[in-house]
Amino acid sequence: MKFKFAFFPLLVVCLLSPSLLFAQTIPKDELIFLTSEWKGERFPDGRPKIPDNLLERAKKVGIADAWTVLKNEGYTNQYEGNWKTVNDEVPVVGRAVTAMFMPSRPDVEKNIRERGTTKQGRKGATNSWPIDVLTKGDVYVADGFGKIGGGTLMGATLANSIFTKSGNGVVFNAAARDLEEIQTIKGFNAFVRDWHPSFLEESVLMGLNTPIRIGMAMVLPGDLVMAKREGVLFVPAHLADQVISTAEFVTRKDKFGFEMVRTGKYTAGQIDSQWNDQLKNDFLKWLGSHPEMGTMTKAELDKVMSKRTW
Repeated sequence: MKFKFAFFPLLVVCLLSPSLLFAQTIPKDELIFLTSEWKGERFPDGRPKIPDNLLERAKKVGIADAWTVLKNEGYTNQYEGNWKTVNDEVPVVGRAVTAMFMPSRPDVEKNIRERGTTKQGRKGATNSWPIDVLTKGDVYVADGFGKIGGGTLMGATLANSIFTKSGNGVVFNAAARDLEEIQTIKGFNAFVRDWHPSFLEESVLMGLNTPIRIGMAMVLPGDLVMAKREGVLFVPAHLADQVISTAEFVTRKDKFGFEMVRTGKYTAGQIDSQWNDQLKNDFLKWLGSHPEMGTMTKAELDKVMSKRTW
């Protein structure tokens, strides 16, 4: 009896939500619910659309500074390390398009492939389907359950397609192939568990723009992806502005502090504790003489310093 009552609401959702049935996705309303803290623009499917200018600013933000801001806000499951890359010097920063792959079973894969090709006009293997929805600034993030041999979600052809559509790279909890050819794609990078010469097999797409797990991190569609040499950080869309702005201030504070300590005007202890009004005024004056560091008002400084735990 309990099973019948539990199953009925799910059946109703499936009947009323074609997207759940026909695209491996969750309903738009459910995606908006899960990302309800985001108050900005969204894509037609409900995915948060972080502004392009924030993505550009995020490229200059350090992972450690951004992670600290998230931790202080209670978000402790957003980082994952231990990756292999194409080029350590190329960051991958953008909005997450998520995909979840599972070990295949013949009946499920047959149904998914048939539905995709006959009713949705999809082409190719299911690992190419997430590429079709990519837009500029997106990062293809896939959980391939850590599979290496036979778990290559991308080769050189798909890498070129991904970069053409998104101008960005990928983060795969799985493997990729064709490293030597992929290395020739200028500006492209991939964060993968390993490289392997095999082709993808025994894996099927079970989720597209759904919540996924990458190692110890939860990732939602539209999250800000910051993938750099030390690892990958997934910033919830609604915290992107706060994380970036605070991390930018930490960079300014550090450069100001280095200069003040070297000249002997302030001690390291003074720089690394709460600032009095004189120190704040000196910082704003210093900032005014360094336009490349951006601008900041006294009110903005007071606000960020009031939450200081770094």
